[in-house]
Amino acid sequence: MAQRGKFITFEGGEGSGKSTHIEHAISRLRETGHTVVVVREPGGTDVGEQIRDVLQYSKKSAGMVAETELLLFCASRAQLVREIVKPALVEGKIVIADRFFDSTTVYQGVGRKIPADSVAFINRFAVGDCLPDLTLIIDLDPLTGLERARGRELFDRMENQSLEFYQRVRQGYLDVAAREPQRVKVIHGGQPIAGVWKQIWEHIARVV
Repeated sequence: MAQRGKFITFEGGEGSGKSTHIEHAISRLRETGHTVVVVREPGGTDVGEQIRDVLQYSKKSAGMVAETELLLFCASRAQLVREIVKPALVEGKIVIADRFFDSTTVYQGVGRKIPADSVAFINRFAVGDCLPDLTLIIDLDPLTGLERARGRELFDRMENQSLEFYQRVRQGYLDVAAREPQRVKVIHGGQPIAGVWKQIWEHIARVV
């Protein structure tokens, strides 16, 4: 029976550079002989991609309430875990996720001010026992991140919030890291890209 794989999640505010460093991680892991499965949230499955469109790109979703947003993110996650993530881990693969339940903890819990115990309960229901082995938070000043993110052409509802919202999100991530220092590592995203990547790979190499 294959040894259980490793589950690595990337987190951070808008424009933090997650996508760039996820690509670096995929390439490096594959170069070193690992089989890598890459997923994103929301999305990653046929069901999840439909939810992603409602959550992020449909202008008809402008009036969505916080509780609906929370449940939709977790619905997408529940499908992703059972259809993709857990089977890949059982097969001994490395799974890299662009966001996971920590995003819900901070965006819907801290950012939208939904009670933390409610968010935690729904998160646990969605993921079951599927927890990351390593979570990397790329921390960046929200103003800098938003300048990067808003240069994209595609409308994204989650990037169209107030600065105060993103400041709460940033602090929420730092609080998560303080609560779970063994799993969650914070990388300063304002340094040169090479420095960010060096720290990320050092953490990944300890896990895989």
